[in-house]
Amino acid sequence: MITLHQDAQGFIRMNRHFPSKTAIQILFTDGSTGQYTGARLNELYDEALATFRAENRLDAKGFSRAPAKTVHPTNRVEFVPVSAGMAP
Repeated sequence: MITLHQDAQGFIRMNRHFPSKTAIQILFTDGSTGQYTGARLNELYDEALATFRAENRLDAKGFSRAPAKTVHPTNRVEFVPVSAGMAP
């Protein structure tokens, strides 16, 4: 089992997909915990990545369609928003 900790802003650090059947426990800032599958967190990661790309004018593959100076240098997401009580 993998244990992740939510930071003060409400995010967990996740820079890749987890195996879909892996059990992952999240320790939330309010002290509660939740257990989720890798597939559920992968869905949240994909949503965060799509939002990041839309806000930074990137296409679906992460390529810039704007001047290079306006794009985040790594073109990827490291932090995924989570909340206590979200659906497993």
